[in-house]
Amino acid sequence: MYHSGKQCSNSGMFTAKLRDHRRWSSLLFLMVCLPAPGLSHSGEVGLQSLGLRANFSSATTLGDPQPEEFEEYDLAINLRLPWQYEFESSWRLGSRLMTSAGILRGGGESALVASLIPELTIASREQRFLLDMGAGLAYLSRSRFGTQDFGGPFQFALTVGIAVPIYRQWGAGYRFLHYSDAGLNGSDTVGADNHMLEVYYRF
Repeated sequence: MYHSGKQCSNSGMFTAKLRDHRRWSSLLFLMVCLPAPGLSHSGEVGLQSLGLRANFSSATTLGDPQPEEFEEYDLAINLRLPWQYEFESSWRLGSRLMTSAGILRGGGESALVASLIPELTIASREQRFLLDMGAGLAYLSRSRFGTQDFGGPFQFALTVGIAVPIYRQWGAGYRFLHYSDAGLNGSDTVGADNHMLEVYYRF
């Protein structure tokens, strides 16, 4: 009876966890990938910026506490997408595709990590402030780091970032990046949160 009750509890936690991740992922996907009626289709896909990123903390923000500490270093390439909307004020709503590749270290192990994340951006016309948010997918070349099991090589990736210019085409910012399998590989898997500093060059 106890074993059966524990199975039901784990099943309920898995279902709730999956439902929560699906809700947020679906909402962000619709916001980013489907142009709203007010969005204009202007311009072409093009290179927007290149950035170098490194995490300064892996403190848990979403999900269960992480048993391992992680470091991530990567290169990000941001591609401008054609959908955007200019407000009458000095703000602009846009879209872009963020790709990245780098190294994830934790629990004495290292792995290749790559991500593909469509994003919404909110920026001033002078690009003095940029806020972005998105949801996509990430790939890890290994899924176990010490005592922490990600569950599998493919992960959901959620991100929010803030950036400001510092000199001419150069800028700096903060990025929160979350990896999780949303419980798809079982209830015992744990994702990772990265709080990162970023230096970028804007084209």
